[in-house]
Amino acid sequence: MAVNLSRIDILIISTYLFGIVTLGFWAGSRRRKGGEVNHYFLAGNTLTWPVIGLAMFAANISTVHLVSLAESAYKYGLIYGNFEWMAGFALVLLSLLFAPLYLRSRVATLPDYLERRYNRKCRDWLAVISIVSAIVIHIGVTLYTAAWVLRGVLGINPAATIMGIDALMFFIIILSLLTGLYTMVGGLLSVVLTESAQTVLLLAGAVAITVIGYVKIGGWSALVSTLATHPHPMAGMLGSNVTWGTGNFLSMLRPAGDPSGLPWYAIFLGYPVLGIWYWCCEQTIVQRVLAARDEKQARLGPLFCAFIKILPVFLFVLPGVMCVALVQKGMLGSGPKTAADTYTFMIMHLLPGGLRGLVAAAMLAAAMQACSAGLNSTATLVSYDIVKRRRPDTGDHQLVLVGKITTVVATVLAIVLSPIFGHYGTIIEGLNKLISFIAPPITTVFLFGVFWKRASGKAAYITLVSGALAGVVMFFLDWKGWISGNFMMTALYLLLMCSALMIAASYFYPEPLKEESKSLVWQSWREPFGGKGGGRALGDYRVLSGLLVVLLIVLYCLFR
Repeated sequence: MAVNLSRIDILIISTYLFGIVTLGFWAGSRRRKGGEVNHYFLAGNTLTWPVIGLAMFAANISTVHLVSLAESAYKYGLIYGNFEWMAGFALVLLSLLFAPLYLRSRVATLPDYLERRYNRKCRDWLAVISIVSAIVIHIGVTLYTAAWVLRGVLGINPAATIMGIDALMFFIIILSLLTGLYTMVGGLLSVVLTESAQTVLLLAGAVAITVIGYVKIGGWSALVSTLATHPHPMAGMLGSNVTWGTGNFLSMLRPAGDPSGLPWYAIFLGYPVLGIWYWCCEQTIVQRVLAARDEKQARLGPLFCAFIKILPVFLFVLPGVMCVALVQKGMLGSGPKTAADTYTFMIMHLLPGGLRGLVAAAMLAAAMQACSAGLNSTATLVSYDIVKRRRPDTGDHQLVLVGKITTVVATVLAIVLSPIFGHYGTIIEGLNKLISFIAPPITTVFLFGVFWKRASGKAAYITLVSGALAGVVMFFLDWKGWISGNFMMTALYLLLMCSALMIAASYFYPEPLKEESKSLVWQSWREPFGGKGGGRALGDYRVLSGLLVVLLIVLYCLFR
């Protein structure tokens, strides 16, 4: 399965690496001397909606998407595309409900927001949880996935060593060092500029795979008929020898008992728990909104990202399905040895020299942009929520220095922790399981915080700590294989538990709403929809939100 990269492939990859690191350094050199801290961590609050939307999309899209979505699609069809389309609904909530409140408070971090809404203990706790999730979820899983794919593309045996280091670990170290270098020097401005450039390259590589595969299979009708009349090439490995029909494999909504383990009700009930945390309450993603120039940009940016999030189903998930059909027709041999090698397999068998280098560069782009986002948010959290809070007299230059040191430390920790994802059956399964254990208490506290004036600080802290401990217990039991069940429903059950605890504790430990907190809570459900809307027609966030929701409903009807 090894790919012999041509000289042009190697040239493309080398040029990309040099160019992206140079861009990161250039962005750092453009940082204004005045307001050093604000510019390093929040890009001087200058971001407009196109940059915010692209940067949010780029911070989310990583090698994990290129690999794990193709892997899941090869095994189960389009079903995991729900994590892309359902994100649109969460981003609408960010635009309507959360972004305006964040901009009102002009906070640099979400833990800072929790302190203003609740108390300092909530801020400290969320800061620690956010740092851990950024290192493990945003950086660790990305490094592991990128290393796995690059090993396959370069045709290196999994058991091989490079310079006396395990091949996977070698690639992890190289990628992390390059990303950490320009992130440390340039701050958030370097991150968002390189993310925007890398997103274009990422999409170009994905489009190349999709278009070539689509043409080779003979179009949509040929894809549908092939899937409907041939057995799945991995049917035995999936525990079923039946033919996968189009009504199942190309469906986004499945019944209970589906091999994917994601019935429709688990998606609609469980995803909001994960999605609200990830898209509305997670520092790495929301930091781009916090750096918005004004409220209009902060509202429109997430909606722009939501429209872009429609594409991954066709660019990252569908190629895995096309690979199944191509193998069924005998056009790609016997197929990949494992589903995890699906994307690498398609690169090797579909792309000519030159394009292989482009797609390999796209995978590097995806990995580096996700890592840089996680590194910058970790540096921001440590600088603002730990150092600055405990030592208020820390100067701007010293705070930026702390951020750079944090970037280095976080890079090392991510290198050490990244192999944890090798434990799970698929990478995307491991990623979403971890999120399902982390998200419920944070989602609960933020939702009650923006809508319920009686939610008390003491109740929020109790909910955060108790919910986190429950998540740790569930993670341990799942890791040992002592429990089984749908992780999406687990997230819902944890949310219900945390909500009950939040309500009970708020009544048991009542607190008057602080004066500074009154502007951080919606007075009624109508208030978020008030005002002028920020513009006319498509410049109105309410119009765009409505169009997006209608479009997503239409797509679900087409692929039900």
